[in-house]
Amino acid sequence: MKKKQVLIFVLSILILVIFNKVFLSTFTRTNAYFTKQAIVNSEEIAPQKLFEKTWRVISKEYYEPSLNHQDWARWKEHYQGKIKTDEDARVAIDTMIASLDEPYTRFMTKKDFEDLTTSITSKIYGIGVNIYSNSGKIEIFNVMPSTPAEFAQLKQGDIITAVNGKEINGMNVSDVAALVRGPENSVVEITVLRNGKKITKKIKRKEIKIKTVKSSVVDNHIGYIQIISFMSGTTPNEFLEALENTKNTDSLILDLRGNTGGLLDNAVFIADMFINNGTIVDIIYRNGYKKSIKAQNEHFPFNKPIVVLVNGASASASEILSGALKDYHRATLVGRKTFGKGLVQKVVPLPNETGLNVTIARYLTPNGTDINKLGIKPDVEVGNEFDFLIDSKKDVQLEKAKDILNNNNAKLE
Repeated sequence: MKKKQVLIFVLSILILVIFNKVFLSTFTRTNAYFTKQAIVNSEEIAPQKLFEKTWRVISKEYYEPSLNHQDWARWKEHYQGKIKTDEDARVAIDTMIASLDEPYTRFMTKKDFEDLTTSITSKIYGIGVNIYSNSGKIEIFNVMPSTPAEFAQLKQGDIITAVNGKEINGMNVSDVAALVRGPENSVVEITVLRNGKKITKKIKRKEIKIKTVKSSVVDNHIGYIQIISFMSGTTPNEFLEALENTKNTDSLILDLRGNTGGLLDNAVFIADMFINNGTIVDIIYRNGYKKSIKAQNEHFPFNKPIVVLVNGASASASEILSGALKDYHRATLVGRKTFGKGLVQKVVPLPNETGLNVTIARYLTPNGTDINKLGIKPDVEVGNEFDFLIDSKKDVQLEKAKDILNNNNAKLE
């Protein structure tokens, strides 16, 4: 599998059941949302007014007061009286935001905003398959157990060729996912290619129960917990359940590879499981105001040795957690350098059921390190970026983590 295809895979795994267009747009557009669920603003206003409202929010909230060293008023003047339609507003807003030359601030259409809410609530109505783009073909990577897809006997390796009779050749993963999803109990027709034969299935969509945390025991005594995403509101409880499932082990592997981020609260909650006291992360707002988020001693301490697996797709909330564990020498980081997203976004509901994902701050690790565009270098660099994917002959990063823990070399101070 070529690297470009793997990147698409990392960002689209579970697309039918978890991720939204925010994660799919490009590898560099990872996000760290700070609100658990933004309230939809159903107020209807004219497109011109929507543009002006967005202009004001950015002017007030954007973390860098100079707004990329420009006269922000020029945009309001430039589009005065020129915006007549919703498309006019979208184009004008996107053009204005592009002038910030910063990849994370983005306008969200009604559909984008719906997708975001879906990801946070982890409530998806679909069929229960994970898909990715393999050489331009949309292929089923995994069929989730006890889902409509399993009951319809879809299989790993099936290539989706049509949805509801519409050929999907040339479509991206996000667009195919949008076709497959739909209202609960509605029927979707899926055509797949299997062993050279086309098979068509009519499948009733159901609510898919999302799991963002997976756990197991390896080598009989090492706990393994993978956090797929920090986006879901259920992630903290899932993580506590995973700790319970691995409580009889003597060490822990925490796998954050491919985790592109999510809710700040989730990263802080999990970091608090392992850090007894001190700052977990410093948030630097507009004009230099700093807010330190500290560990709360009320949580139970987890004192076992830990290895954290990271790679170039570990971003945002993943870096907040791994950065804190590294700075306190609470864990050994193994893998490849993380992505390097040290900026903070806030979701602002806008009229017409739209929204704005605006960068409001940057953050520093407990040692005061700014990792934006730099990433976090692991303590032990090993393996390739995507050794954890199913087509890898051997997950050398995971094997290294087990070696460290088996040899009692984990850093625990």
